[in-house]
Amino acid sequence: MPHFLVLNGPNLNRLGKREPAVYGSKTLTDLETDLFHFAERASIQLTFFQSNHEGDLVDALHEAEDQYDGVVFNPGAFTHYSYALRDAIASISLPVIEVHISNVHKREEFRHHSVLAPVCQGQIVGLGLEGYKLAIRYLVSEEGAVS
Repeated sequence: MPHFLVLNGPNLNRLGKREPAVYGSKTLTDLETDLFHFAERASIQLTFFQSNHEGDLVDALHEAEDQYDGVVFNPGAFTHYSYALRDAIASISLPVIEVHISNVHKREEFRHHSVLAPVCQGQIVGLGLEGYKLAIRYLVSEEGAVS
């Protein structure tokens, strides 16, 4: 059974409270519950981790290589400047899909560039919480190479 890490970065613990016009009214717990049920129906195992601390996310990526088949990662604002996370992703052999709830290209200019995208398998932006499911679907597909 494929096993994926769903990794969420800074401020995602504030889903449902932080800018609901941008991120919606569902909480991180709502997202995790929905993804758990989605994965259960698809015979996929998910592990969830959220941190507001860059080093914790780096550690989670390093540890993921020996535990999971891939990573779905919403790095939040770290997307735009964390070379530490970029290097952590580059250092592992797992496919990592970068996910953003909002369409970062319709927002402030500083959000338009990801330092992580070049070392990720792919990027999904602007499709709300559904982007997480799309990333998981990709990881279990033939193209995602998880069997």
